[in-house]
Amino acid sequence: MIDNEKINPDVEKEVVPAGGPGEEMHLDDARRVKVLSPGMLVFKRFIRNRLAVIGLIILLVMFIFSFFGPFLSTYGQTQVFKGIGSMSKEYASAIYNEELRYSIAEGETFGSAERAQFLLAVGKNTDTFTYKDAIYYFTTEGEGVYRILQLDPVAEVLLGIYKPMAGGTVADDLKAAYESAVKKEQKSFNLNGITYRITPKNKAAIISTEHDVALAMLSVYDAYNQANDSTVASYAFKLASSRAIAQEKAAFSVGSQLFTVRYDEGQATVLDSTDKEFAEVSNIIVRALDQSAFLTVDFKSAIRQSINDRLTKFTYTDENGQSVDYTIVRVNKTYNIKRETPTELIRTFEEPSTEHFLGLDNNGMDVMTRLMYGGRVSLLVGFVVIFIEVAIGVVIGGISGYFGGWVDTGLMRFVDLFNSIPFYPMVLIFGSVMDALEVDPMVRIFLLMAVLGLLGWTGVARIVRGQILSLREQDFMVATEATGIRTSRRIFRHLVPNVMPLLIVQATAGLGGIIITEATLGFLGLGIKYPLASWGSIINVASDSFVMTNYWFMWIPAGMLILLTVLGFNFVGDGLRDAYDPKMKR
Repeated sequence: MIDNEKINPDVEKEVVPAGGPGEEMHLDDARRVKVLSPGMLVFKRFIRNRLAVIGLIILLVMFIFSFFGPFLSTYGQTQVFKGIGSMSKEYASAIYNEELRYSIAEGETFGSAERAQFLLAVGKNTDTFTYKDAIYYFTTEGEGVYRILQLDPVAEVLLGIYKPMAGGTVADDLKAAYESAVKKEQKSFNLNGITYRITPKNKAAIISTEHDVALAMLSVYDAYNQANDSTVASYAFKLASSRAIAQEKAAFSVGSQLFTVRYDEGQATVLDSTDKEFAEVSNIIVRALDQSAFLTVDFKSAIRQSINDRLTKFTYTDENGQSVDYTIVRVNKTYNIKRETPTELIRTFEEPSTEHFLGLDNNGMDVMTRLMYGGRVSLLVGFVVIFIEVAIGVVIGGISGYFGGWVDTGLMRFVDLFNSIPFYPMVLIFGSVMDALEVDPMVRIFLLMAVLGLLGWTGVARIVRGQILSLREQDFMVATEATGIRTSRRIFRHLVPNVMPLLIVQATAGLGGIIITEATLGFLGLGIKYPLASWGSIINVASDSFVMTNYWFMWIPAGMLILLTVLGFNFVGDGLRDAYDPKMKR
């Protein structure tokens, strides 16, 4: 007696008490043995594989998360979240002046050549210099303040002989005053309210009068009122004020105008006769960095005072009563003044919260919502690419395996040609070309799927060819030829269906690899582009070491989804392979 259970362990059998020797069995008798169909046998073998079932559950969860999750999310894929915050904007700069600034006396010239000679004389610690036969000398009026004068020769004295420089004669009182100064070893003397200066020239001495040419100083002058600009910029005002400030005088006069001075650390404020602020003198230059900004003297004074007090922050109230906070940042010798202004800022890199379960990314978008939409793209790419691969592989492999001969040889050489194409370099080049052409992100998805599919079908073609070579000699194929069925029907209705189980296994296993390939391209920045998302493009932020170490929620969830999805496809593929193998016993 043949034991049917041993022959086919998947035969579903219901045990019932045996009937009497003469009992008749009917077709609908419950005690009859039920034989399962091939598809049901595959299904029963599959569900007995625990890992395969786990993989199927994982994939089901991924599909629900990716395709139904966005409908439950209250946020959009490209929705950017903003908030009110404070933004520091570079507003002004300040620096200690280390270059001499010149104020030229009315009617005089003092060009770059004269200034170069003057600086050379300062470096040599001499108080005179010449330029084109003109003699100059300078006096120090205070720290960093030089009064430059030009000498006008009156007479030359050599061995007691007086030679007038402009004709005429040398007056006796001038001779007497000169000789008295020489005896006292003086370099200058006064006669009738006129200052004369004695300068050596070879073995002779030159008696000269003097007149103001320029004033060189390190100080910066700012007028409080535009109407006072001309007075503040005048040579007479700067000379008188610099002298007074150098001597720390409380007042000085320019013509008939009386001014007073208020001293602060590192700066001085000049007041007019009504005690109204007239000008500010300081060695700190303040400039506006914002082209639209106008810096008042009061604001400049506040900056200078803060720098002198070594403050890093200060608050300034403008003429409208608005108080604004400023920050002072020193960079080498320059002080950058940044204005703290309330503004609408994109909320980037926010930690997970009850509002955003996985936080916000570098673009201010909800990470969980992006993962949902990204799953759609990643899974869609996987299925479309595998469909293209299977479609091309079945056609090429089926024709090659069935006809054999020169057709098989030609098609296999064509397959070898495609196999010789380096996959990743070609994909990288294609991604770079799309970047250069600035291809639309949606169009980029379809082009990427097409390229991946066209480069990956060769493996399927070889598998189909090998199976058809084996199947075409079977008895059922001989029967199809005998009945006169046309060639296309033999291939695609009889041969290909017998290859389908193997193709299903191959496709399922290959889906995981395609998703990893897409993720790799996304990580390299050559896959799906902003504002669209895929799991690979989301994990791209991990290329920045700072983000990777400080913002785990930006890349770990995407990495886990890729890992679980690939594992799910691998488990299902292994389960299908075992289920289709009739030798497997589950």
